[in-house]
Amino acid sequence: MSDATQTVLVGTGALIELLLKGEFICRTTNEEGWRALKNSSTRERVEAYLNQINRSVASAAEGDVFFCGYLQLGDSERKVISSQFKDICQALIPLVEWLVLVQEASGQDAPLSEGAPVRLTELQSRIEDTPAFREQLAKLSQYRLFGSTSTNSDAQIKLVFKRLVELGYLVRPNAEKQIYIATGKLDYLYEVIRFIDETEGLSLEAQAETATQRDLI
Repeated sequence: MSDATQTVLVGTGALIELLLKGEFICRTTNEEGWRALKNSSTRERVEAYLNQINRSVASAAEGDVFFCGYLQLGDSERKVISSQFKDICQALIPLVEWLVLVQEASGQDAPLSEGAPVRLTELQSRIEDTPAFREQLAKLSQYRLFGSTSTNSDAQIKLVFKRLVELGYLVRPNAEKQIYIATGKLDYLYEVIRFIDETEGLSLEAQAETATQRDLI
């Protein structure tokens, strides 16, 4: 193996490992890896390796978010995808309710998208000053996805944000600051929602209404 080939493999190896772990690579989470995958020759090398194990580089948000998909679907692959899709659907209602709360409390015209900052201290102040927002926070924080048992809004919102970082929907670049950045996984979530709406005729409001009691602790 030539030195040049070895360098290429070393350079793409970390990307391949992240993709196989189920990571979503975007400019916010990993700008170096994102730039590498935006480069067609690098992406082709990663794709060639993944193809050997029936995987493929998939993308969302018009090519700005990369993740790992299957090249061909057999029974075992369909079972994995079905399980993953079920997990996403179970998380859908609490995530949508959180997105709506952030949008309303922040006075934004559009939902959060990759790269958008969320200043927790400002958001918390607005929520605590508005009874309706406090009620929304209390309700969504009790979903199994977040699992809060606290009646204190400070504890509720901090747990919700901690879980969203763990789930990959937010990053916190500086541990000393209460500023979070939305990742491309949110944009992927929007595409999943659109897919469900188009293929299933799903009304998220209706689903939220019927799922509330089932998903609460």
